[in-house]
Amino acid sequence: MDTWLIVLIVVAIVVLVLVLALLWSKNRRIAGQRKREQAREHLQEAQVLAARADRDQALAEEQAARARRERAEVEERTALAEQEARQRAAHAGEELQRAEQLRAQAEKLAPDLSLDGHPQHRPGDSAHPDQPGGATRR
Repeated sequence: MDTWLIVLIVVAIVVLVLVLALLWSKNRRIAGQRKREQAREHLQEAQVLAARADRDQALAEEQAARARRERAEVEERTALAEQEARQRAAHAGEELQRAEQLRAQAEKLAPDLSLDGHPQHRPGDSAHPDQPGGATRR
């Protein structure tokens, strides 16, 4: 073979190797850029998700605080209502006791009076005390 043909083949092989090396280098660079872009997207998505998670956490804490506050308000209203009920019950007991005392005093003062303030008629009493024998007119 001629030398120039060998040189030509060697030059062609070297050029082919250089072209392949350039393509491989370019592909690696493009793949690296693609990976960096993908990593940036992942980081942005992670930031968005973290912000949502923080917001949801804050909302959950706020909701829990609101529930605790409402429960405390209900407990306070319940305690006040129970206290008022106890006071009313005590007042009612005092009034019943006073009513019983007054009834007992009234019984001592006038044993023949009924609760409506009219004289009671006992068996053997005449129907009209101003008429003898209890006779009535018709």
